[in-house]
Amino acid sequence: MPVSTADRPDMQRPPAEVRFAEELAVLRERDGDPRPPGWELSLRAARSFVVGDERAGISRKFVGNAALVERALVTLATDRGLMLVGEPGTAKSLLSELIAAAVSGTSTLTVQGGAATTEDQIKYGWNYALLVSEGPSTRSLVPAPMLKGMARGRVVRFEEITRCPLEVQDCLLSLLSERVLAVPELDGPDGMVFAAPGFNVIATANTRDRGVNEMSAALKRRFNFETVFPIADFDTEVALVEAESAALLRRSGVGTTPDRDLLEVLVATFRELRAPDGGKGASSAVLSTAEAVSVAHAVGVRGWFLRQEPGSAADLVTCLAGTAAKDNPDDLARLRRFLEQQVDRRKGGRWRELYDARHLLAD
Repeated sequence: MPVSTADRPDMQRPPAEVRFAEELAVLRERDGDPRPPGWELSLRAARSFVVGDERAGISRKFVGNAALVERALVTLATDRGLMLVGEPGTAKSLLSELIAAAVSGTSTLTVQGGAATTEDQIKYGWNYALLVSEGPSTRSLVPAPMLKGMARGRVVRFEEITRCPLEVQDCLLSLLSERVLAVPELDGPDGMVFAAPGFNVIATANTRDRGVNEMSAALKRRFNFETVFPIADFDTEVALVEAESAALLRRSGVGTTPDRDLLEVLVATFRELRAPDGGKGASSAVLSTAEAVSVAHAVGVRGWFLRQEPGSAADLVTCLAGTAAKDNPDDLARLRRFLEQQVDRRKGGRWRELYDARHLLAD
């Protein structure tokens, strides 16, 4: 009983609780297990929502280790935050979104980390017109995701936390340890917001960002760390790329489905380029499953809107350069070397077509 992402045509990408609203409703109705305080689902039902349950008609949404999902859910039921780390494109954000939707019924209490992220965007800010006319009050207070999550007992997602300056990261210390957010501008009970049952934080960080703004030891102690690894099985990765790119193509108005043989060539190419090249190291570009989905989407869009047909191997070559070689000329040279020296040895019509289209690779 998977729910179509086309249920909300007014949204390019509805949040998980909208895309899978029917599944969440079924799980809530059938859920007879004990639930942690403030949770919408039990741990077992939340796990089923994320990794799927064929008997209950629940689709699999995260292709990864089910044990990792279990450990993540257990962490959120304790007083520790959850930190998901891994290479870019390994579905850390998707996993955090799915878990937040299962635990809290909403995944939209989100902070997007970056160099310009401030404490106001994390905790609270002010309506300055009301602040000037009335002074500090609950009316002039503008709650940010962390305050909302604490007050409502919801999970808050903090994306790319290591992209934030250290002093901004450390504003989470008291929130995670004392479970209270102080608003010193307000007097009386309004000056302290105590976390309601169900509040917790899921943060994500890319391993390639280590050293940018490394988390303090004090903040690390308030999180349990889980590493999300790339998909190991080839067929599983192809199936995921096929399903996700097909959904994107439908939302883009493309009237055809991805070519399975071409997707196998795409995924095999990415895996080859991710591997060390004769001691020269792997490609520095992010050649993740998520990037493969993006390329498959672009190939389908190009083929349909230019020729009203599924994308071809020539389209794949044209779309590869922008992904496989972002800013390092060595990556483009490695892709060209792969097309010229290794593709010709592969068996299959799509590999031959890829080899014949190698001249289309941009310089």
